[in-house]
Amino acid sequence: MTLLPRHQCLIYKGSPAAHLPGLSALIRQKLTENYRCLYLNSPSMVASIRPCLSDRGIDVTKEVAKGSLVLSSDNSHLANGRFNIDRMLGMLEEALRQALHDGYQGLWATGDMSLEFGPERDFSKLLDYEWRLEEFLQERPALCGICQYHADTLPHEVLRQGLIAHPSLYINETLSRL
Repeated sequence: MTLLPRHQCLIYKGSPAAHLPGLSALIRQKLTENYRCLYLNSPSMVASIRPCLSDRGIDVTKEVAKGSLVLSSDNSHLANGRFNIDRMLGMLEEALRQALHDGYQGLWATGDMSLEFGPERDFSKLLDYEWRLEEFLQERPALCGICQYHADTLPHEVLRQGLIAHPSLYINETLSRL
């Protein structure tokens, strides 16, 4: 078992599909460690990760059916199209609770911050969310994941805040920087 930092930031440029092979490798690793894996992104990205997961030897249909793999574009954490920190943390709390109840070691989650913050794109709560998420993770050792930041679509200040708030930067499937 490889020990990765539990709260990482992935900042990428270009096509979001370029980082899917690395995320797929991490999902495969976490599945073998008996973690439930949650991939939260747009419908097109959810569709795009499926073949990458298959290329890594994951039987996507089987893993989704048994609940080990959750591929979602759900945005119920938004309140009237606006990001709601408490709803998002509540969603993660419930997903972790359910994963542990179902016999998993924990929950590994990744999501694109553009999607998580919704169509309003009001990032005024970002730093508060990331700090609260870090505290949330510290209190729940069975939870880990990667926050994705698309540098081509997010303001530079948002990227800076993302870097500041994370203890580790995910670079690729074999390299992270503390």
